Amino acid sequence: MKPANPEKSRYPKPDFVELFTPKLITVLREGYGLAQLRADAIAGLTVAIVALPLSMAIAIASGATPAQGLYTAIIGGILVSLLGGSRFQIGGPAGAFIVLVAATVQAHGMDGLLLATIMAGVLLVLIGLFRLGTYIKFIPYPVTVGFTAGIAFIIFASQIKDLLGLDLGGPEPGPFLEKLPVIWAALPSMDIATVMLSGSTILVIVGLKYVRPHWPGMLIAVVGAALITAVFDLPVATIGSIYGGIPSSFPMPSLPDIDFAKAQAVLPNAIAFALLGAIESLLSAVVADGMTGRRHRSNCELVAQGVANVASGLFGGICVTGTIARTATNVRSKAHGPIAGILHGVFLLLFILIAAPLAGFIPLACLAGLLATVAWNMIEKHAIVTLLRSSRGDAAVLLTTLLLTVFRDLLEAIVVGFALGSVLFIRRMSRMADIESATPFVAEDRADNQVVLMASDPVSAGDPDIVVYRISGVFFFGATAAFGSVLDRIGDTRRALVVDFSAVPFLDSTAANTLASLVQKVRSRGGLIVFSGTKHDIRRDLFVHGMKPPAIHYEADVEQAVKWLGEKLGTLRD
Repeated sequence: MKPANPEKSRYPKPDFVELFTPKLITVLREGYGLAQLRADAIAGLTVAIVALPLSMAIAIASGATPAQGLYTAIIGGILVSLLGGSRFQIGGPAGAFIVLVAATVQAHGMDGLLLATIMAGVLLVLIGLFRLGTYIKFIPYPVTVGFTAGIAFIIFASQIKDLLGLDLGGPEPGPFLEKLPVIWAALPSMDIATVMLSGSTILVIVGLKYVRPHWPGMLIAVVGAALITAVFDLPVATIGSIYGGIPSSFPMPSLPDIDFAKAQAVLPNAIAFALLGAIESLLSAVVADGMTGRRHRSNCELVAQGVANVASGLFGGICVTGTIARTATNVRSKAHGPIAGILHGVFLLLFILIAAPLAGFIPLACLAGLLATVAWNMIEKHAIVTLLRSSRGDAAVLLTTLLLTVFRDLLEAIVVGFALGSVLFIRRMSRMADIESATPFVAEDRADNQVVLMASDPVSAGDPDIVVYRISGVFFFGATAAFGSVLDRIGDTRRALVVDFSAVPFLDSTAANTLASLVQKVRSRGGLIVFSGTKHDIRRDLFVHGMKPPAIHYEADVEQAVKWLGEKLGTLRD
């Protein structure tokens, strides 16, 4: 009798120690010398240059001090890399948390924020230890795109005051609809010097991105703005004038005031921190995997994120999570492993100990311009257009999540978006019974909605370089994690891949996005990939997500796909 899942018998289930061994240990076991240390030092310094102004800007926008942003980047950078399950993850403060952190500070004060951060860290550790990280991947793609775009919109709105140098005559309202009339009424107080500084910052960052993409545009813009402000003694708000500068020392750990009533009050904030932190960190780890071909350990990563958040709260920092932009910078800087992230934290610590007084000259308008570019880059423009064109259901989930994030609450947006995505999936499944006509008269027993991925024997394909994978069942957001983990195990010697869709009645946008990542990975390695057996509706969805010829070759069945690949490989060998 054949096993139900050949992958399980081929790859034994790892034990607890293997699942929670930090990637740092893995890298050191592989061998680590001066060449690897040099690569990690260069990458760590590069990431620190990016993180320095960004951490201060995110903290200020969150209602904290710039020093707290640096403490968070140092603690997060060191502990996430020291204990995490990703080789390249960079931890620190993230723009996605600005809305939640600012609301928490406004409602519960700084002590409430620190307590919520520590509680969120404990929750993340528990989520990781109970191996619940895999379920985070079940959140549909339109939900993540929607709430990310909504957060970016709120971040930009929160920076209008500092971008224009407005005098609001009182505290700035938090909710978006309350903020707009206050900002509109304050427009006559616009300061020209502030507008020129913020506008110049945006132009420098965007311009260098296109003209000199390898230069640290954010740092150059911040240093230039600080020099202009100091030399010409511009009458604009700076870190020194508002916050008194940055201390030249690192704080000692201490517990915030804790009592049962306060813990109960900040529990919803802690849950929101933990949920968003888990989503952001695992998305960042997936991005790093796609860029490098490596594979992270989700639950180990969440435990590290939890420990980093507990430590950040004890040292007076804010929420820590995996940061996509800094992680991508780490990968592009040719980092070898987690030591690059540790060194990035060390370099930031050295800045505090040696050069902290210089930060007092940085104008807030410059940091607002920096965050405006971050907000723009957070919006996945191509993904939004693709989802709006894909189907009315995906568009509804996307727009609902985005609007709820902007006008209501982030946690509510995620829950409602997930629920709506699930309802739409059930509705689609109820309509599939009459659509699928190629189903066998008597099928083998299988769990409800189970997706089975079976690798055919590569020898039977007639060429050891060709491997065939057949997907059977509905391919939706709940099955993409299993699909990705199976395909990640394809041997490096396999030069060609066939993915057969003949037994797939339906796929959603999350599944299509996973396939697009697979195609990019295979093509980046110089491999060939063919989709076979795609029905009209499935092929249409794949085309919408960019998987068109000649990037992807399509055949009617597996036999023709294998024959086409055999001819291609034969030509390449000749």
